[in-house]
Amino acid sequence: MSQVWKDYQEKNKDRFLNEMMDLLRIPSVSAKTEHKDDMLKCADAVKKSMLAAGCDKAEVMATDGHPVVFGEKIIDPSKPTVLVYGHYDVQPPEPLELWHSGPFEPIIKDGKVFARGSADDKGQFTCM
Repeated sequence: MSQVWKDYQEKNKDRFLNEMMDLLRIPSVSAKTEHKDDMLKCADAVKKSMLAAGCDKAEVMATDGHPVVFGEKIIDPSKPTVLVYGHYDVQPPEPLELWHSGPFEPIIKDGKVFARGSADDKGQFTCM
């Protein structure tokens, strides 16, 4: 890893962490109809993050199910395309009594982030 990238990561680590924590607070549980609005809220948050990260275009696309978020950044149309996939929905958090903290109230314990979606998949795609 280049020193420039390391310096950038160090300078922005608090911002990166806060952005991920904000996304983890959205209970985007796709399996429960009562979270339909949360799914839309999360899709919009992902779209905004993509635009803030430098995508030229990002949109929330309606489907028969939950919305898809699409973004693109074209540097040179003659170059190969790279596709990055991630999902913003999470599994239901039940049984709640097994959580040591609220599933949508992210905490850091022993250097690790605990919240529903932190390991599958919001944590990973916020790092892309």
